[in-house]
Amino acid sequence: MNTSALVIMLTTMTLVTGLMIFFFVKVITTPPKPEPDSYLDNDDEAERQVPNR
Repeated sequence: MNTSALVIMLTTMTLVTGLMIFFFVKVITTPPKPEPDSYLDNDDEAERQVPNR
């Protein structure tokens, strides 16, 4: 393998590994979105409203 091929391979592997680590850490450290406690807390969302009879 010549020098330029080795440099390109190592650069690509480093870049892909770095991006993988960056996004993995971002997923792990992102706080979860607050979820409603119950079905009644979702009344402001139109698709979850109980139709009036």
